[in-house]
Amino acid sequence: MLLLKKTVATALVGAVCAAIAPSLSYADDTWPSKPITFIVPYAAGGFADTRMRLLARELADEIKTSVVVENKAGAGGVIGTAYIAKSKPDGYTIGSGNLAPLSVNPTLMPKNVSYDVQKDFAPVVLVEESPLILSVNNNVPVKTVSELIALAKKDPGSLTFGSSGVGGAHHLSGELFASEAGLDLSHVPYKGGAPAATDLMAGHIDMMFEMGYAAMPAIEAKKVHPLAVTSAKRLALLPDVPTMAESGLPGFESYNWQGVIAPAGTPPEVIQKLNAAFNNILKKPEVLKAFEITGGQAAGGTPEEFGKFIQDETAKWAKVIETSKISVD
Repeated sequence: MLLLKKTVATALVGAVCAAIAPSLSYADDTWPSKPITFIVPYAAGGFADTRMRLLARELADEIKTSVVVENKAGAGGVIGTAYIAKSKPDGYTIGSGNLAPLSVNPTLMPKNVSYDVQKDFAPVVLVEESPLILSVNNNVPVKTVSELIALAKKDPGSLTFGSSGVGGAHHLSGELFASEAGLDLSHVPYKGGAPAATDLMAGHIDMMFEMGYAAMPAIEAKKVHPLAVTSAKRLALLPDVPTMAESGLPGFESYNWQGVIAPAGTPPEVIQKLNAAFNNILKKPEVLKAFEITGGQAAGGTPEEFGKFIQDETAKWAKVIETSKISVD
C-alpha cells in the first residue's frame, strides 16, 4: 500500500510539472526568440494606429526581434481588446490598451464586453496621456472658462458642445465639465471628430473638447479660440493657454490615453522586460518629439501603476456615465 501511495504521488507531481512546464519555458532567458504580434484594436491609419506603429518599431529595435502590428478594429475597440484577452499568454502577443475599451465601455456597454479588465489582462505600461483642448467658436463672446461658465448659467441648456460620438473622450470631457461646473449643456454627437470640428469652426456648435493634433490647425488659423487644456500642466504647444484647474476647476483632468497590455498569465519576467523596454523608448528624444507635436504627454512607470491607473479611470468615468445618464441606446 505504501508503495502504491508513493507511486501515485510521484505520478501527480509529474503531471503537475508537465502542466506547468510550458509556462516556465515562456519565461526563460530565450524570450524573445520569435516575432511578437502587437494588436491595435482600431483601424489602420488613425491616431491610435499611427502611435502604436511608432512604438512597435522602437520596441523591435529595443528587444532585437520583429514586432508585427495587426489591426483588429470594431465595437469601439472591444473586438481587438477581447482578442488580446483570449490570446496565448506566452509573451508573443501584446497590444494597445486604451481608454474606451478598458475604462469606459465596460460601464457604457457591458453587454458588448466579453472580458473582465481586472482578470483577463496583465498591464505592461501606460504609454501616453493625450489631453484635450476646450475651444469655442469665434462667435461665442468669451475669452476664459470662467466667462464661459457665467454665460452658460445665464441661459441653461442653450450652449452646445460637440463630440465624435457618445461615450468618447470628447463627450465624456464635456459631461465632466458640465458636472463639475454645475452647468446644463446640450450635447451634439457626430459620427467622428472631423465633422464636429467643422461645425465648431462654422459656428453651428458653441464648444468642443478636442484632441490636440486635431484642434491645432483650427487654433493656428484662428478659426476657433482655445480656453483651456485638460492636463495637469500646460501644453508646450499652447504655453499661454491655462489648464482647466488653473481656470477655476481644481482637479479637473481628462485624457484620451493609451498603454500596452498583455493577456493575463503572461510570465512576470516577460512583463518586466517589456516594461523596461517601453520605459527606455519613452525617454528617446524622437519619441518625445512625436508626442509633443500632437499634444500628447509621455507617461511610463510600472505595470502596477498602470493597473491602478486603469482602475481609477474606470471609477471616474463610471461616475460621469451614471451622473449624466449616458446611454448608447
